[in-house]
Amino acid sequence: MDLFLFDFDETLYNYDFRYRLPALSLVTGVSQYRLAKEWWAAGFEKRAEAGEWPTSDEYLAEFEEQTGAHLTLEQWRETRMLASTRIAGSVDALRTASTLGAVGVLTNNPSPFAESFSIMAPDVAELVGDNVLVSSDLGVRKPDAEIYRLALERFGAKPENTFFTDDSAANTAGAAAVGIHAYQIQWVGDTPQTAALQDAVARFAARTTG
Repeated sequence: MDLFLFDFDETLYNYDFRYRLPALSLVTGVSQYRLAKEWWAAGFEKRAEAGEWPTSDEYLAEFEEQTGAHLTLEQWRETRMLASTRIAGSVDALRTASTLGAVGVLTNNPSPFAESFSIMAPDVAELVGDNVLVSSDLGVRKPDAEIYRLALERFGAKPENTFFTDDSAANTAGAAAVGIHAYQIQWVGDTPQTAALQDAVARFAARTTG
């Protein structure tokens, strides 16, 4: 059976940090500048995505230690959702893929994302079920080859029978390097080219039947 893996941010949902940072500042009382400088610019989010703080409690405690901002999981989730907008055409492509093989999400995100996924993206969760692979759980980020190998192992899939789409050229190249059929979803200005993604899914599925 074919496997179709989709990235999440900028692939299934648009993510705009410009909405998230002011919301975080508002709920914590810490300036946007300090939050951005002490957490994101200092590299803590990437470390979290690589699994350094594998639970939400550990992540939120470290976030407070570094920024002085006390944040609950619910506040993390709500501010994250403010910055996320469903890309209807991409979710439709995922739905099409679900009729053609197994489907899943493979994303670079921290532990609160993994715990909150079904609430933040119920439409996607309905399609993929428990097949949500988050880098913080796997202990490695895209585009490291190990994350793709772990994904293949999770599904018992062969790379040549796996389709992966992501907005990042580096991430699609990482997947291609281990033999996965990788497709980079293109954006023209603020518009993702979801019709082309639908076509790419169909072409991949057709290779085994036509």
